[in-house]
Amino acid sequence: MGAALLSAGAALAPAGTAAASTTTTGGRVDYVALGDSYASAPLVPTQVDATCLRSSQNYPSLVARSQGATLTDVSCSGATTADMGASGTAGVPAQLDALSRGTDLVTVTIGGNDIGFSTVLGTCAQLTSTDPTGTPCRTHFTGTGTDQISDAIGQTAPKVAKVLRAVHHRAPHAEVVVVGYPDLFPDDGVGCTSKTVPLAMGDFAWVRDKEKELNAMLARQARRSGARYVNTYTPTIGHDLCKPTGERWIETFAPETPAAPVHPNATGESAMATAVESTLVRRTWHH
Repeated sequence: MGAALLSAGAALAPAGTAAASTTTTGGRVDYVALGDSYASAPLVPTQVDATCLRSSQNYPSLVARSQGATLTDVSCSGATTADMGASGTAGVPAQLDALSRGTDLVTVTIGGNDIGFSTVLGTCAQLTSTDPTGTPCRTHFTGTGTDQISDAIGQTAPKVAKVLRAVHHRAPHAEVVVVGYPDLFPDDGVGCTSKTVPLAMGDFAWVRDKEKELNAMLARQARRSGARYVNTYTPTIGHDLCKPTGERWIETFAPETPAAPVHPNATGESAMATAVESTLVRRTWHH
C-alpha cells in the first residue's frame, strides 16, 4: 500500500524513473518480484532504490537468498494494478516488462493502493477526535448504506485477475505466487488508541475486517488464475502495530524502527519471506 500516511517519510508514490534491482545469488532460478510497498519495504535498511523505496532486506530479497535465485525486483512503493502493465506517471517502467519465458518464479503483492487503503487510514486518523471511543471511520465509509471499502475491494478483483492473466502470459512456465498482506491491526479487535496509533477504539475491528476482505479477494483471484496464495496474515498475528517495540512487526503511524508508517519493519519483511519460502519448499526448478 502506499502514499497517504501522514508524513514526508510516507510519501511513497514513485517520483522518477527507477531501475530494477538485480541480485545474483549463483542459482539457476530466475525470480521476478512484482508489487507495492509491502513488497519493496520503504525505509527499511538498506534502501537500494530511492525512487521506489526498495530495500535489500525486503521479502523478495530474502526469498531469493533462501532459494539460491537470481532476483529481478521491480516492486515499487505506491504501485497499483495499473502500474503492472503500464509505465507509472513519473516514468517508472511497467513491472510486467521484467517477465520473460525464462522466468521460473514470480511473486506479486498488489491491491492495497487500488482500494486507497493508506488514504482510508489517513481519513480514519483525522476523524478519531470526533468520537475517540466510537466508530467514526466506519460510520464515514458506511453511512450511505453501502460499505465503500468493500465496494472498492470488489472493483479491484477484476484488475488483479487481469494482472495475473498477464503474468501467466508473459511467464508461461513460472510458478506464480500471490503474497497477501500481514496482520496490521490486533486480530482480536481490541484497539490501542494513542498519538502514534490515532484510530478510534471502535474502528480497529472494522479496519481489521477490511484488510481480511482484501486478503480473501486476493486468495480467490490467485486460486482462479492457477496461482498460489501465501497467507502472511496468520503467521504475523500477535505482532501488529499495537504491540510494543521488539514485538511489533508492523510500525505505527510514527515508526520507531525504520519502516514506513503502518508497514512491515525488517522483522515483518522476514516473516513474510518465511511464509513465502514455506510454499516453495522442496520445489524443483526447471527452465
